[in-house]
Amino acid sequence: MQTNYLIDTHVLLWWLTDNPRLNKQCRDILTYQIIWCSVISLWEIAIKEQIGKIRVPKTFFEEVKGHGFIWLDVQFNHVEALQELPHHHKDPFDRMLIAQAQTEALTFISADKNISTYNIPILRPD
Repeated sequence: MQTNYLIDTHVLLWWLTDNPRLNKQCRDILTYQIIWCSVISLWEIAIKEQIGKIRVPKTFFEEVKGHGFIWLDVQFNHVEALQELPHHHKDPFDRMLIAQAQTEALTFISADKNISTYNIPILRPD
């Protein structure tokens, strides 16, 4: 049985910028496996870019479309799962990504150590 993966926002940015923090295992997975990317990550990037926390090229959102990700929209059941999550993590974007990974039975690729407190399979990319 093949594992399906959901990537955290920072992993998306690391992958698209060829960041050396991504280990070989993660690079291979991102290259050869089915990878889900949530629209929540795009929302987070847009907000952080607008407030000056990060910089992305003007073409970023157009370029990300061509990377072969399966795009995960926010569904009602994701919001329901979010309400049931314990409050181990305060970041609202990460909490929704966790709820999505849990609901969709996806392995979450994230370097965020706080996420390991949730009941989801996690793969560390670094």
